[in-house]
Amino acid sequence: MTKITISLIKADVGGFPGHSAVHPELIETAEKKLEEAKGSGSLIDFRVLSCGDDLELLMSHKKGCDSGEVHALAWETFEEATEKAKKLKLYGAGQDLLCDAFCGNIRGMGPGVAEMEINERTAEPVVAFMMDKTEPGAFNLPIFRMFADPFNTAGLVIDPSFHHGFTFEVWDIQEHKKVFMDSPAEMYDLLALIGAKSRYVIKRVFCKPGSKISEHEPVAAVSTEKLFHTAGKYVGKDDPVALVRCQSGLPALGEVLEPFALGHLVSGWMRGSHNGPLMPCSFDTAHPTRFDGPPRVIAAGFQMAYGSFVGPADLFKDVAFDRARQRCLEITDYMRAHGPFEPHRLPMEDMEYTTLPHVMKTLGDRFVKAE
Repeated sequence: MTKITISLIKADVGGFPGHSAVHPELIETAEKKLEEAKGSGSLIDFRVLSCGDDLELLMSHKKGCDSGEVHALAWETFEEATEKAKKLKLYGAGQDLLCDAFCGNIRGMGPGVAEMEINERTAEPVVAFMMDKTEPGAFNLPIFRMFADPFNTAGLVIDPSFHHGFTFEVWDIQEHKKVFMDSPAEMYDLLALIGAKSRYVIKRVFCKPGSKISEHEPVAAVSTEKLFHTAGKYVGKDDPVALVRCQSGLPALGEVLEPFALGHLVSGWMRGSHNGPLMPCSFDTAHPTRFDGPPRVIAAGFQMAYGSFVGPADLFKDVAFDRARQRCLEITDYMRAHGPFEPHRLPMEDMEYTTLPHVMKTLGDRFVKAE
């Protein structure tokens, strides 16, 4: 088996127009930079994609996770794309680049990162999920359903190769702690955490000992970076990404995609301050414009071939997801009718980086005790 690393790194370095899409010249700039890296041997292969206003760099290499060389390459690519965005006067040019200079690892500098080092199997299907206008916790429900819900994944019941379940790595992104939890044995405790999606997020999923795949190799990885934790203010939604392996001891491709047929409610949307449905969409419709939404997710499918990407296949282009999209539009109408009221607007505790703290401070002396 070939040991490779897959790195999916994203950043919003300029929207066209507003927050709706990535300008083609930014994609061309990124492709040129990564082609040079491939030619020099730094990368095995790459793809440049976009979801909404996020530039997505999908790279394969043999340098392991958290490689300073690969992370520096991504940072320099985003910097060059930012310069192009500034020349085009695109909106929010470089907004996700929260540091002045690269310092060895791109984590904590603004861009979102999902990586996995794997032994490439005889057939290695991988799906790269990319979201726009939402937060990392938006992946909690679908990742849980892929790897722990038998009503979604029939293989948990009928496939002996993973009937014993999976191990979830969950991060507390406020306290910067992590815990490993077993499913199905600890399923209820797991749900108690990940149901609070703004704080507890699934970072990785692993097989258990005795599985076809080593328990040390992730079979799913999610970006967990929170921009406001670094910036200290609201600069945009985190727009997470994820990598998920499929088939042969893992959920089938259809079981990996099935959770997104719901159109579940996620946080983000307009100004990062509203709840709305997550709409699975094709590459060419991943340009949210209605109230800067509703939030979107695309799925790029690949077969790995000695580290090279065979694809992508536009997996949510399937007409079988049309009804999910229609449901999302109906939910959008309903949620928008609430205007500035909850539950469309996020609750007070999630509005720390908006104008609400200023409003409360301004009104502070005017509050009097109610009899």
